[in-house]
Amino acid sequence: MYVSRFRTLMLVTTAIGIAGSAFADEPAPTPSTDYEEIIVYGSDKVGLIETTPRDSLFGIDKPLTETPRAATFISDQTLLRYGIEEVDDLMAIAPGSFTASYFGVKGSVNLRGTIAETYYRGFKRIENRGTYQTPLAAAESIEILRGPPTALFGAGKVGGFLNISPRSGRDANGQIKTRTTGNIEVTTGSYDKFNLGGNLTLPVEIGNIVGAVNIYAEYENSGSFYKGVHPEHKLLQMASDFDLNDTTTLAVGALIYNSSGYIQTPGWNRLTQDLVDTGTYITGRDTTIKDTNGDGRIAPNEIGSSLIAGYFGTKPNPNARFTLDEGVGTAKLDRRTVMVSDADFSETDTKTFYADLSKKIGDSTRLRVQGFYDQLKNQRFVSYGFPAWYEARIFELRGSADFALDLPAIGLESKHVVGMSYRDYNGFRKESFNSGYVALDRRDLTYGATATDIFADPFSMPSLGWDNDIKSTWNDIGAFLMSDMTFGGLVNVMLGARYDWYKLDSTDRGKSTGSSILTAATSGGDFTWNASVSLKTGTGLIPYFTYAKSSAIEGSQAGDVSPGLISNGQWLSDSDLIEGGVKFDLFNSTLVGALSAYRQNRTRLSTFDRVVGTTGKGVELEARWLVNDNISLTFAGNHQKTIIEGPDTAFTYISPEAMGIDGKYVYGGTYAVYNFATSPAGFPGSYELRSIPKTTFSLYGTYISEPMEWGQAGATIGVMHVSTTATRQANAVVFPSYELVNASAFVSFGQNQVTLNVNNLFDKHYFQPAVDTYVNLAALPGRGREFRLTYKRTF
Repeated sequence: MYVSRFRTLMLVTTAIGIAGSAFADEPAPTPSTDYEEIIVYGSDKVGLIETTPRDSLFGIDKPLTETPRAATFISDQTLLRYGIEEVDDLMAIAPGSFTASYFGVKGSVNLRGTIAETYYRGFKRIENRGTYQTPLAAAESIEILRGPPTALFGAGKVGGFLNISPRSGRDANGQIKTRTTGNIEVTTGSYDKFNLGGNLTLPVEIGNIVGAVNIYAEYENSGSFYKGVHPEHKLLQMASDFDLNDTTTLAVGALIYNSSGYIQTPGWNRLTQDLVDTGTYITGRDTTIKDTNGDGRIAPNEIGSSLIAGYFGTKPNPNARFTLDEGVGTAKLDRRTVMVSDADFSETDTKTFYADLSKKIGDSTRLRVQGFYDQLKNQRFVSYGFPAWYEARIFELRGSADFALDLPAIGLESKHVVGMSYRDYNGFRKESFNSGYVALDRRDLTYGATATDIFADPFSMPSLGWDNDIKSTWNDIGAFLMSDMTFGGLVNVMLGARYDWYKLDSTDRGKSTGSSILTAATSGGDFTWNASVSLKTGTGLIPYFTYAKSSAIEGSQAGDVSPGLISNGQWLSDSDLIEGGVKFDLFNSTLVGALSAYRQNRTRLSTFDRVVGTTGKGVELEARWLVNDNISLTFAGNHQKTIIEGPDTAFTYISPEAMGIDGKYVYGGTYAVYNFATSPAGFPGSYELRSIPKTTFSLYGTYISEPMEWGQAGATIGVMHVSTTATRQANAVVFPSYELVNASAFVSFGQNQVTLNVNNLFDKHYFQPAVDTYVNLAALPGRGREFRLTYKRTF
C-alpha cells in the first residue's frame, strides 16, 4: 500500500510540475542570489570548505560558519581522501563521534555519548542500531548536527543526527549538470576485499524541460578481519533533477539496498582484565548439557532450567551446568577470532524513495512539497541466543513555504520557513532472548562453535515462538516554523518551533507477556522549540548561544513503540540542550571551525523497553586550515562526560570478577542482577557511562601536488586518539587508551586514478566496548592493519 501510495505521489508531483511549466505565461523573475557568496582564497583540493551556503540542515541558505549550532560538513572528496567508509570512521573529521561496538555492525554513529539518528535528504530513516552497515559511498556530502534536529526535519532528541545528501544531477552551485560523465572503480585489499562501483550522470531534455539523472551502483563481496564474517551487499541509487521552467524544479530518486553476511558478534566473551592486558583467555567447555536430538543446537527441553542465575551479593553455590569440565586452561587469543558460527546470519533489504517539487514565486518566496518513503526488512540470528525479525515502513509528506521579509526601517533582514508534515509508521518487531537460556560465555572461542553453545531459534524451530512479537502503528501530524533574523547586520537570531500530534496503537503477542495479549493505544502531542543568538563581530569570530527543548517518540530498533511504553506513559520523552561557543572564519576563509561547550539531558531506550535518562556535558573543537595551495590540516576533538541518571534499576549481566568467582565455575551459564542500583556489582545512584571515552581527537594532514604534465598525486596521514574506556559494573574491566594512524595516497594520470588506503598503519591493539546488556561480558577487539587498493577510470 505504501509503495503504491508513494508512486502515486511521484506521478502527481511530476504532473503538477510539468503542467506548471506548460502554463507559465510570462518569463520568471531572475532567481534570487540574496545570500552572501563565500570566497575561498586557498586551493581546497580536499573539499574541506563550503563553497556556497546550504539549506540541507535548516531549510534556509546559511553558511555553517554563521550557523549558531555545532555542525560538521563532510564532502565526498573528504570522504575519499580520508578513507572514510563506515560511520565509525567519521571520528576522523567530526568531534564527539566515537562509537562503541553495536555487535560489530556499523549502523549508526554515536554523537555526544548517545546514539544518533540517520536522515536521508532531510528525512528520518527507520532506526538502524547495528541492523545493517549504513552505506556512505553513495553520498555527495554528509552533514552532522550535534543537538536536536531542526523544526523542519521533525521531532527528534538532542544528541545529534547524521544527514546523508545523495549524489544528484546538480553541481555544487545547484545547476543542472549538462555533460555526460561517469566513472567505474574496483577495490581490492586485505582479507579478500572486493568492491565494484560505478557512477553515471546523463543530461536530459524534454521540450523546454532540462534535467540530469545520476545513477550510482555498488557491489561488495568481501572477507573480513574477523574470521567467519563475509559481508556482501548490493546498492543502487538513482537521483533525477529537473528544471521544469525558470521557477519550478523537480527531484525524484530512490535507494535500493540489499545485504547479507553483516552478522552481529559481541567479539571476545569471557572478558577479564587479564584478557584485555595480555590476551590470555580462559578455555574450557561444559559437557553437562547435551544436544540429545542431534540437530546441531540446544533447545529449552534439552537445557532444563534457565542458564541465568541471580546474584544477590553472596558467592553462589557451584552449579554443574555452569562449570567447565573439559579442556580447562588458558590460551592466547588471536584478535581475528571472535564469537561467530556457521549458524549466524543477517539478511537485510531496504527501499527508499523521495520526490521534491519546488516553485519560486517572485524573488523571495518558494513553495515546496516533498514526499519520502523508507522500508526495512531484516532477519537475523546470533547463535549465542538472539534471533530477530524486523519489518517496518515509513511514509512522510511535507509541505512548506519559505520567504524573506526585510524591514529596513529597523535594520531587519530575515528568512522564514513555515509548513506542515504528516508521518505514518507501520511495522513489527519479533525478538527472542530464549526465555532465560542465553549464556554468552558458554562458547570456548579457541575450540569453536559446538552444538551445545548454539541455541535454538524460531526460524529453525517455529514452535519456540517469540519472546516479543510487537505490531505497532503510529502517525504524527506536525506544524513547524523557522526564522533566521539579522538585526543591523550584527545580531543574528534563529528560532525554530513545531508541534506534533501523535496517535499510536501497539500489540504484543510474544511469550514474555504470559498467556495474555498486551494491547495499548493512546494519542497526545507536545511542543519542540529552539532559540539561538549570535554576534557578527566583523573580526571573523562569531560567538553564539543556543537553547533547545525537544520531545520525541521512544522508538525501538525497528522504529516501533511497545505497548508497555504506551501503558506506562513513557512513549514520549523530553530532552534539552544548552550550548554556547564561537565560530571562526579567518585569513580569507582558509581557517574555519568552531569551539563549543554543551550540556544536554536526554533519554535512551535500553533493553527490555527501559527508558534511561542521561546527562552529558562536554567541550568540542573543530578546525580546518588550508595552509597553502597544496597542504591542508584538520583537527576534531572533544572532552565529555556522560552520566546515567540513577537509580538504574536495570537487569544487567555481570562477570565472574564482579562476584569474586573463578570464571571456570561460571562460564557454562551466566549471572545477572535484577536491579543494578541495589546490587554490590552496581551503583546506588547516578554513575558515569565509561563505555564512551572522556577524550578523543583526530589530527589529519594532506598534501596534493599541482597538476603536472603526467598527472597529479597526493597523500593524507592522520592520527586518532581515544582515551580509556571501561565496562559498566563497579569492578570494571578497563580498556587502555590508544592511537590509530591511518594513511592514504593517490596518483592520477589522464582518466585514471589509483588510491591506496592503509588503516591502523602500525597494527595497534585496541578494544571497542560493547553496549547495553552485554557490556560487562564482552568487547570487540579492534581491527588490525588493513589496506585497500582502488583503481578508478573516469569518462
